Amino acid sequence: MSIDFILPDIGEGIVECELVEWLVAEGDVIAEDQPVADVMTDKALVQIPAMHSGVVDKLYYAQGEIAKVHHPLFSMTPEGSAETQSAVAPAIVETTIAETPVAPAPITASGTQVEDFILPDIGEGIVECELVEWLVAEGDLIEEDQPIADVMTDKALVQIPAMHKGKVVKLYYAKGEIAKVHAPLFAVEIAASGPATVAAVVEAPKAAATNAPAKAEVVETQAVVAKIVNKKAVASPAVRRVARELSVNIHQVPGSGKKGRVYKEDVLAFNKVPAPAVATNPSVVADSNVTSSVVGGTRVEPIRGIKAVMAKAMVRSVSTIPHFTYCEEIDMTNLIKLRGELKEVYAKQDIKLTMMPFFMKAMSLALKQFPLVNTQVNEDCTELTYFDDHNIGMAVDSKVGLLVPNVKQVQTKSILDLAADITRLTNDARSGRVPAADLKGGTITISNIGAIGGTVATPIINKPESAIVALGKLQKLPRFNDKGEVEARSIMQVSWSGDHRTIDGGTIARFCNLWKSFLEEPSNMLVHMS
Repeated sequence: MSIDFILPDIGEGIVECELVEWLVAEGDVIAEDQPVADVMTDKALVQIPAMHSGVVDKLYYAQGEIAKVHHPLFSMTPEGSAETQSAVAPAIVETTIAETPVAPAPITASGTQVEDFILPDIGEGIVECELVEWLVAEGDLIEEDQPIADVMTDKALVQIPAMHKGKVVKLYYAKGEIAKVHAPLFAVEIAASGPATVAAVVEAPKAAATNAPAKAEVVETQAVVAKIVNKKAVASPAVRRVARELSVNIHQVPGSGKKGRVYKEDVLAFNKVPAPAVATNPSVVADSNVTSSVVGGTRVEPIRGIKAVMAKAMVRSVSTIPHFTYCEEIDMTNLIKLRGELKEVYAKQDIKLTMMPFFMKAMSLALKQFPLVNTQVNEDCTELTYFDDHNIGMAVDSKVGLLVPNVKQVQTKSILDLAADITRLTNDARSGRVPAADLKGGTITISNIGAIGGTVATPIINKPESAIVALGKLQKLPRFNDKGEVEARSIMQVSWSGDHRTIDGGTIARFCNLWKSFLEEPSNMLVHMS
């Protein structure tokens, strides 16, 4: 007998998550602990394993839909299952069906009915989202589970799939507009599920009917120059984002994955192929000798997604934390030499050794002697929490905005361990898919502005942490040596910001001096490492 797999509690009060990708299909034979699905919560990608071996009977959610914690995710028939295992299944399934986000509609005499797709609750109290891109147009014939639209909420790009096979009648929002949760997103004409009744039919405006032939001509013309080879276009939100950034129609990209799934490499390869020339309307002739320029114009863009989250976080930080900044310069010459010697050795082991592991390890050693810098104060400034773990964050300028993943328990790790963690987190951040566990729990942050070219900054503290440092770019500058001679040295400016409610200037200066000593003389760092 079939039993339901109940989506377990994923932690931290999360009650729902996005179904990013099914790793199995209905009818598949699966083994215990085999990955079944990838789900995402607040940018955390979680893989759900099978509890038993058996056969998959039903997948209750389509890709892009929101799955509820403590509700059925899929059903399966386990090997050697007893009938009593599925006793509660019918009641659970009935509850799930009742929550299907489709508005009822009257049945027409032609045996079809028009239904509104109601935008479901996307979680965490979100009541609206931005319509990033329609993946279909009015009049298109769609299949069940076909991606219809990409919508963006704070930190999450969600793909909305079709619930039924049918014809798109109306799209209620334009690209860039704000769609409301629990309100119609689009309307679709589907086969009637019951007997035909006498009812009012949703009619399109007469103007649309008049323009139908012209619209058909446009679609037919476009089909010649932009062939749709991948109608369903199964792809993750990250891949769709890459396609949008490259102005690539993902439905034209041949997918190399299972069932035509489109991967990032497919999009990049497709983008390298020159696009065919598109025939223009013969009644419109462009004069190549005429040039025009626009002056005095303005353009307004809404602040959405991670950029909006960052804006709110920065306002909260500067409005509640009294910042002070302390600047210093560090002579990196000796460390650069050491890193250069080690880099080639570990490159053969596929270990990318950057400067960041040394910055983190030196910081952790300094924090052992200055634990006040690794603290967090509560909202009303009545309690101060000291952390034994040094979870050091690094600000990454990703495609989706500023992300700050952190390396956990730096005090317990070697330089090589840190190098591996930093490489993984950097790759995840740049793709915009960082697990929530890596974004939370940070105790202090490093911002490497020097990678872009800055020297001195006034960094804003990553609340509720107490300190942050900005690393400036490396510069070859003249400095006096011990003999009074001028020589070229590799100098880096660093800028600290501290929470002045708990940290004073003397503390941050002494802490910075110790951190600096480890970086300027790497042998000092090695002596202090346990």
